[in-house]
Amino acid sequence: MATEGEEVEVTLFEAVGGMLFFERLVDVFYRHVQADPVLIVLYPEADLGPAKHRLATFLAQYWGGPTTYAEERGNPALKMRHFPYAIGPEQRDHWMDAMRAAVDELDPIPQARLMLMDYFTMAAEHLRNDQTMRFTGSA
Repeated sequence: MATEGEEVEVTLFEAVGGMLFFERLVDVFYRHVQADPVLIVLYPEADLGPAKHRLATFLAQYWGGPTTYAEERGNPALKMRHFPYAIGPEQRDHWMDAMRAAVDELDPIPQARLMLMDYFTMAAEHLRNDQTMRFTGSA
């Protein structure tokens, strides 16, 4: 227990209220995915329940929650797991729009919002696999 004036460090998982936050975030996100023709084609399973579970447990673990994702799936290896799906700039942008809408709807505290959106921006770009190469300099 912290005494008056003492700073207490908490994980983002704790700061947003735990697993319930991530389950709600993922539910809202997938509501947007289902309504987006660019995104829904990236989900071959008719039942999005397993995808929701994977994303919620991954995010919870990433942000300091239980290690359910690792126990069930092992190393996240996100780039490898997403490689079979064509993810280019358009898909990235639609994914970010859906995730931003989910974060906006849940309206976490400002510091948590910033951390979440910084991570999602980085992850969305990292998962692009459209084989586009950018070359600079001379040959």
